[in-house]
Amino acid sequence: MFNRILVANRGEIALRIIRACKELGIETVAVFSEGDRGSRYLELADETYCIGTAKSADSYLKVDQLISAAEVGNAAAIHPGYGFLAENAYFNNVCRDCNIEFIGPTPEAMDMLGDKNRARNLARKAKVPVVPGSEGLIETEEEAKRVAHEIGFPVLIKATAGGGGKGMRVAENDLALSNAYQQAQTEAKAAFGNGAVYIERFVQKPRHVEVQVLADHHGNVVHLWERECSTQRRHQKLIEESPAPKLPAKTRKEICDAAVRLVKEAKYTNAGTVEFIVDQENNFYFIEVNARIQVEHPVSEMVTGIDLIQAQIRVAAGEPLPFKQKDIVQKGCAIECRINAEDPANNFRPSPGRIENIFVPGGLGVRFDSHVHAGYTVPPYYDSMLGKLIVHQPTRDQAIACMLRALEELRIEGIQTTIPFHRELLQHVEFVSGNIDTGFVERTWQL
Repeated sequence: MFNRILVANRGEIALRIIRACKELGIETVAVFSEGDRGSRYLELADETYCIGTAKSADSYLKVDQLISAAEVGNAAAIHPGYGFLAENAYFNNVCRDCNIEFIGPTPEAMDMLGDKNRARNLARKAKVPVVPGSEGLIETEEEAKRVAHEIGFPVLIKATAGGGGKGMRVAENDLALSNAYQQAQTEAKAAFGNGAVYIERFVQKPRHVEVQVLADHHGNVVHLWERECSTQRRHQKLIEESPAPKLPAKTRKEICDAAVRLVKEAKYTNAGTVEFIVDQENNFYFIEVNARIQVEHPVSEMVTGIDLIQAQIRVAAGEPLPFKQKDIVQKGCAIECRINAEDPANNFRPSPGRIENIFVPGGLGVRFDSHVHAGYTVPPYYDSMLGKLIVHQPTRDQAIACMLRALEELRIEGIQTTIPFHRELLQHVEFVSGNIDTGFVERTWQL
């Protein structure tokens, strides 16, 4: 086991990793930018190092600064958390070249799965369903039209290096396809430095269902069941839950088994998430792999009782998984609300500033993963998430009731937050009945 780990991240996930390390008896090295100087979670680390100015490009994205901090801090491994460099194969390689273990998959697996086109080909090889579309990248507009006519409109043009909805365009006909093709390429080139795109059929009113997986270095691969992530706005998740409501037991088993097959085919190790879309007839199709821990990992932890961060660390240290698939039971229902410093009444405008007071909810089955506190100033430089409110109850109806109570208790004064919007959303008849898809929020609230 590692004696010391550097946490290459900030905020909520940095605190989460520090806590996991403490329970394993591992010392931690935390890094921070000038924008995070004085953050209270830094007090829990054994050592801290400033790695640059508030701008991410000059701090949390500086590979040389992170490696220097790890070497000075005598860290044997680096946990990247999520975001920033968590899925950066170059950073992964540099860590290993410096004899520092990267807590995540190999650079090769990360590279392969980070390219959506290569990942689709791998899925086909593993007999995992993919959305009908082009066999490879689309090189010309004429080729795009040919493929679109073969699979039928509407079609979705997607960047092979994309993420977060960037480099994605829907086209309903030839004229729209011409514009969408050029726009997707331009946006992808600007966002990812790679303008390559492919085409697939646009699935109407899909659900977004993902499967949490764990794989060790001894050939063991398991899933921790599925999460429903359809409640989202502009491709950004708002609420996640497990189990996915109204998903037939047969589909649930098939989608989880498919995720395991894909991970085995990729020779993937550590934690990861295999993402799918599910159509109105419960047919599912692979879309991508997130080669890191996810924001919503607590949902899977609550229904399985498995600490995913500790599992990541143990796997990276070479330990075999201490459980088999038959040991992992999905118990009860867990729901997570992402609490952001945003103003829902003003098109979710960011709301940085000083938190004057905070009241954190409690009670059986309530968990609040957050780094914020009274007197904390939310910086304008990073993601607006303040924390994650998670509840776990025997049934979905009980979980919704518990979440509504917890949201009413959770008070963050001094800035605007998404708490009121979550309360409204959880009481909507379509959410309560489980009739949700990825467009539900935008259609209902005209966002």
